[in-house]
Amino acid sequence: MKDKISVQQMIQQNQGKGSRGFVERLIPAILLIIASVSILTTIGILITLLTETVTFFSRVSFSQFFLEKDWNAFGQQPKYGIYSLILGTLKVTFIATLFAVPVGLGAALYLSEYASDTTRRIVKPILEILAGIPTIVYGFFALTFVTPLLRTFWTDLGSFNSVSPGLVIGIMVIPMIASLSEDAMSAVPQAIREGALGLGSTKLEVALKVVFPAALSGILASIVLAISRAIGETMIVALAAGSSPDSSLSLTNSIQTMTGFIVQVATGDATFGTDIYYSIYAVGFTLFVFTLIMNFISQWVTRRFREEY
Repeated sequence: MKDKISVQQMIQQNQGKGSRGFVERLIPAILLIIASVSILTTIGILITLLTETVTFFSRVSFSQFFLEKDWNAFGQQPKYGIYSLILGTLKVTFIATLFAVPVGLGAALYLSEYASDTTRRIVKPILEILAGIPTIVYGFFALTFVTPLLRTFWTDLGSFNSVSPGLVIGIMVIPMIASLSEDAMSAVPQAIREGALGLGSTKLEVALKVVFPAALSGILASIVLAISRAIGETMIVALAAGSSPDSSLSLTNSIQTMTGFIVQVATGDATFGTDIYYSIYAVGFTLFVFTLIMNFISQWVTRRFREEY
């Protein structure tokens, strides 16, 4: 009787092990499929951009697209010189970076080196709320508040310009710089700070000459990611920057960025198969190359300046 029971128990255990073994073999396959979704999506986007961009360049020459300065896709004699769109994008990105970097790094230094734990727990979540505000709200804020405010003392500033959207994009990316930089500074061992203080350094000297260089890789990576975010911003520039490509260096005139043009065509009446339709893919591919380069720079900076403790 005991032998029969033990045999039945062994059979049940083996059956249980068989089912568990099947699940153990199935789970890695499911996880592999899940992990492949982002890769396959990227490949699909890249293939779409490449095929439609090739179609565009079969109709418009490379020299016209990359060397000419004027962009007028809706004219009777269309011009597709992307220089003015790239210049508009760089204007807004430069202003955003010029505003966001010192403010974001100042906030990160305060949170990491001067704020108490209670203050940090209150201020940091409030700062990160800025990252959750929809960009369309930022766009209307730039158009209806920031631009009229700037025009009260800058009379030459147009209703659509580079400065207003640049400042608001800077406000939008401040949480990215501040949060990532603060995390990098907080990761610096406390013993390094104590050693510097023991040698007679002031708290400001410790922050600027010890902690900041030690966290430089994370700080630079946060800045590069913020610049990438500014380059790809759409709704703020579509609402507040205007829709007039400008090849001059003026910051007071209406401009158009690469993303702004894509929005204009995508929400307009561009007929499928026309040059204008395919031009949005060429512009989108150019934007993709810009952001890809920024990601490579971010990875290089992280590896180049990383400090291990």
